[in-house]
Amino acid sequence: MGTRRLTGLPDDADLARADSLGREIFSDVANKWALLIIEFLGERTLRFSELRNEVEGISHKMLTQNLRMLERNGLVERTVYPTVPPRVEYTLTDPGRALRVTIDGLCDWTHQYLGHIEDSRRRFDG
Repeated sequence: MGTRRLTGLPDDADLARADSLGREIFSDVANKWALLIIEFLGERTLRFSELRNEVEGISHKMLTQNLRMLERNGLVERTVYPTVPPRVEYTLTDPGRALRVTIDGLCDWTHQYLGHIEDSRRRFDG
């Protein structure tokens, strides 16, 4: 599945349309790893290994794939320093920091309603 070119028409951002670029972008960033990477990068610049240590449970492969996707979408900036071995750092771009505000809201919501959700799951599963 290739990426469509943005034409500037409202259909491009229409999440109700299966072929909209907006839905593709939403699908890219609305996964647990991308959300966690953006949250943990925050206002910091981190190396790959530092970021992997922050995002507990993520594999090397998943971190690599998600960082590439976030960079492709202009949410993360990757800087390579010509050292041996090469040093690579990641930081959020302005759009990435703007998205983090929304992710912070989702984190706050999770903390606020975690007990309610646990109770509901217990009742449903019981």
